[in-house]
Amino acid sequence: MESEQLFSRSYYRNSYNSITSASSDEELLDGAGVIMDFHTTEDDNLLDGDASPGSNYAMSNGGGVVSSSTHLLDLLEEPIPGVGTYDDFHTIDWVREKCKDRERHRKINSKKKESAWEFTKSLYDAWSGWLVVTLTGLASGALAGVIDIAADWMNDLKEGVCLSAMWFNHEQCCWGSNETTFAERDKCPQWNSWAELILGQAEGPGSYIMNYFMYTFWALSFAFLAVCLVKVFAPYACGSGIPEIKTILSGFIIRGYLGKWTLMIKTITLVLAVASGLSLGKEGPLVHVACCCGNIFSYLFPKYSKNEAKKREVLSAASAAGVSVAFGAPIGGVLFSLEEVSYYFPLKTLWRSFFAALVAAFVLRSINPFGNSRLVLFYVEYHTPWYLFELVPFILLGVFGGLWGAFFIRANIAWCRRRKSTRFGKYPVLEVITVAAITAIVAFPNPYTRQNTSELIKELFTDCGPLESSQLCQYRSQMNGTRAYSDVSSQPSTPGVYSAMWQLCLALIFKIVMTIFTFGLKVPSGLFIPSMAIGAIAGRIVGIAVEQLAYYHHDWFLFKEWCEVGADCITPGLYAMVGAAACLGGVTRMTVSLVVIVFELTGGLEYIVPLMAAVMTSKWVGDAFGREGIYEAHIRLNGYPFLDAKEEFTHTTLAREVMRPRRSDPPLAVLTQDDLTVEELQTIISETSYNGFPVIVSKESQRLVGFALRRDITIAIENARRKQEGIMLNSRVYFTQHAPTLPADSPRPLKLRSILDMSPFTVTDHTPMEIVVDIFRKLGLRQCLVTHNGIVLGIITKKNILEHLEELKERVEPLASPWYYYKKRHPPSHGPDGKPRPRVHNVQLIPSFSTHARVEEESEEEVRLLDNSSS
Repeated sequence: MESEQLFSRSYYRNSYNSITSASSDEELLDGAGVIMDFHTTEDDNLLDGDASPGSNYAMSNGGGVVSSSTHLLDLLEEPIPGVGTYDDFHTIDWVREKCKDRERHRKINSKKKESAWEFTKSLYDAWSGWLVVTLTGLASGALAGVIDIAADWMNDLKEGVCLSAMWFNHEQCCWGSNETTFAERDKCPQWNSWAELILGQAEGPGSYIMNYFMYTFWALSFAFLAVCLVKVFAPYACGSGIPEIKTILSGFIIRGYLGKWTLMIKTITLVLAVASGLSLGKEGPLVHVACCCGNIFSYLFPKYSKNEAKKREVLSAASAAGVSVAFGAPIGGVLFSLEEVSYYFPLKTLWRSFFAALVAAFVLRSINPFGNSRLVLFYVEYHTPWYLFELVPFILLGVFGGLWGAFFIRANIAWCRRRKSTRFGKYPVLEVITVAAITAIVAFPNPYTRQNTSELIKELFTDCGPLESSQLCQYRSQMNGTRAYSDVSSQPSTPGVYSAMWQLCLALIFKIVMTIFTFGLKVPSGLFIPSMAIGAIAGRIVGIAVEQLAYYHHDWFLFKEWCEVGADCITPGLYAMVGAAACLGGVTRMTVSLVVIVFELTGGLEYIVPLMAAVMTSKWVGDAFGREGIYEAHIRLNGYPFLDAKEEFTHTTLAREVMRPRRSDPPLAVLTQDDLTVEELQTIISETSYNGFPVIVSKESQRLVGFALRRDITIAIENARRKQEGIMLNSRVYFTQHAPTLPADSPRPLKLRSILDMSPFTVTDHTPMEIVVDIFRKLGLRQCLVTHNGIVLGIITKKNILEHLEELKERVEPLASPWYYYKKRHPPSHGPDGKPRPRVHNVQLIPSFSTHARVEEESEEEVRLLDNSSS
């Protein structure tokens, strides 16, 4: 019954040292073990220190009531080490954590009227949530500003250096120069290319080759330094971080993923990775950086440091702050946290997320990293309205975004799976260097791939005007000239437009190919900016085409009604923005939050309808090929225990068909409430690796009493041996209120009722699996017991749920007819052979409906319980 464990882990008898966690990210991705930590002291005492009949304690998990004359936390003077804590690859108990928080809150409220000090402590506890999100917002905004400034400077370092001030990037270096021209505003005497510094010449083949070589050299140096820092100091700093953040927010524990080392290395290597020119962005990793800040600051407040469920409220607010500083979109950040990453999002978390995003945006605006008084580099404003006929190209861009998203998800997952299954994945440094070298060599000749991706998006978003000198706007001098429209036929577009279109097409192909191989490298790599760049390139190409079509064919009925002669009715930059949103939506399957983020980038309300049309079309087209976004696909690839609440399945199975044990599994390990000795209990624990055991009345009755966790039992036994006299190997262990009748010469019994969960979640064997899955999703359960008339039949864990959903994906079951459900929930008393079905303790059992062969081979099933006398 290996599935009963909440993910198998090792058990060391008479030892409470935690098992060493995975030391590399590959071990993280491939690991599925649960490791318990018995060092910290952060939960309720689970041992009744006095076994006398006067003691009356009962702890409830799963919504029950704690009935005791004395609070559970006051049972002992010192808390038992290790109780209620978790270690790597362990799922938290949401119900238990919420019960702990309610008990803590009741205790504070009961004491706050006793003295002024207790009242002050209650105020501190009430305001600690706002303090921690304030600190998180301040740190996130400050780090985002530092990353933006450093990345811009190091990106320009690949092309040259500012002699007057080494810490200035290219744009800042030429701000104070009086020798720049309108056509060549980026050239000034203070800025020198590497060819000018080394060869002393700015033009010619030798200068081009030298700049080419230095560009590639710096790109490889930055990429090599980034991957080495990640590999040596913080393996968890690689990747986007959003798949892991989603998994952590769903209740999974990954120790070190949000630690201080990960924060420091991720901040440094993110700058290096962006500056290397790889097809990646910093927006996704900024969410990881912000969550690291939230996790670190939460340890300053016991309210969050000692409760994993409360800590996840802070992480939800931190993710909103991360998106706020990434795109300059505070409201979009809150919606992103709600729609995309958060698993549990109460109303107070919504307020604190909004406040954290506000503080982070305010700090970043105060730093002003781009020198344009904006939070992002590519902030734009459009003044030309859109027209109804433009919905057709907008929807076509949505179709392109959905197709691109579906293609990218499949191609990237296939490549990442190949990386994990071949020797190539064992050399992450070589892989990063190879991809960086190909990227730099291919990108340098094309000006649209050579520049920073954020600058490329800015150029594509920007509308052409009299102050724009971009090659994309050269045709404007013809169209806005003094010639009449009648002379259009003799006025062809300038060669700059054709050259820019060809370069954009090549850049589109280059970005599509390199993004597939870049996302997933062992460096910090975000996906927002590359996806937006691909969509912006496609959108700009479509926008220029539609604009030229409207110019040369202004008498068509489509353009004649809306476009006046001599007026600019098409905005190519708007098409770039719509395309960027469509492609990002196709990859991530975001909808509401994406539209709000892009809306906050433009600052215009009238463009929401084109954005909504493109984003929804992108989602519909992408969902036609698969409902998973890129983050959900990576979660499934890495094997994280994540139940996606947005995913829908057609379940035609019952709980008894998914529960463990099966016929090929070991018997269901159970504990009797008053028949075991300490030695027998330790034997059961040492010979099994399950994380918990159902407690029944007796082997004859088999009726459920409660559920006891493995770690609580081991800690309670060791603590009793230290603090209670007379506890021996043959001491009777009982989970009842009163001790059983024992011979006079028997050693002192051990009462473990206080660690027993008297109200475990249970379902009957005929419960449909769609209901069971909803219970696991909405309550965050780790296990659920399956019973029939109070008799324990088996157990369903989160791992069983995930395995069941994978089986349903592999064999897509057709929607069954209603009679099939009735037949499965109410099986007939006789089988197809005419013989009565077997009964065990008045429980009628039928074979599984999964395969026909199994029906023929397995004529009967039985409920098997562990024979404690033989253990």
